[in-house]
Amino acid sequence: MLRSGMENLVRRTGLARTVRRASDWVDLQLSLLVAQIEAVAPMAHGRMLDVGCGDKPYEALFRPYVTEYIGVEHEATFASTHAATRGGADLVYDGHTLPFADGSFDTVMSIQVLEHTPAPQRLVDEMGRVLGNGGTLIVTAPFCFRLHEEPHDYFRYTPHGLRTLVEHAGLEVLQVTSQGGLFTVLAHKLTVFLAFRVGRLAGVAQATGKMGHENPSATRPRYWALPAVLPAIVVMSAGARVLDRAVPEPSESLGFMLLARKTAATAKKTPPA
Repeated sequence: MLRSGMENLVRRTGLARTVRRASDWVDLQLSLLVAQIEAVAPMAHGRMLDVGCGDKPYEALFRPYVTEYIGVEHEATFASTHAATRGGADLVYDGHTLPFADGSFDTVMSIQVLEHTPAPQRLVDEMGRVLGNGGTLIVTAPFCFRLHEEPHDYFRYTPHGLRTLVEHAGLEVLQVTSQGGLFTVLAHKLTVFLAFRVGRLAGVAQATGKMGHENPSATRPRYWALPAVLPAIVVMSAGARVLDRAVPEPSESLGFMLLARKTAATAKKTPPA
């Protein structure tokens, strides 16, 4: 009831777009992730599969470049998420075998999903299987990030771990890029604590369409704390962007994006994970 009322209030007052844009900017992880996705979107082509699509938050970025965009979700866990209340997934599957023939897609994408599967190699192998020769794989996964979507939160990934998973699937790694540095990591952890623990803004975030893979939240904001919480979040988010450029630290990152390609030379039949 509270969540529905909050969503209706935000929509009726016309605040949704303004609140969403502001929250996206201070959300360092999301803003960096979206910037990475926008940069690689032109590499997508043909039929595209979004594995762990949620409510397809990135579909609009790829539509100009692909002929078809299909989203698939894990049946056992998707139903309990906030994204399930908004639709999005075209198909659900058993979490073992993607319901598509070999080489069915020209582009396969998985955004912040690998940490939620207990058998990541099997999932990456499956994505490699349904990707056709000449196809592009886009994968992101967290490295320094809070527990989320519990209890289905199993792993964190280094760039070397992502490379190993993808190469095992018979794909050629093209590049790996990081999401921020030391100050982004520190600021993100502090701003998340302030937003969700002190300000209790999870319900507001979901009302604007964010945090789709989390369980639905009905927390009531602590309005008395917001005059202190919101300015602090803005200052830390802005400061992290400046400091990461001034004092880069490549060994720290919120996560990584990996791009890979499947060719006749790299494709192979992989053993079971």
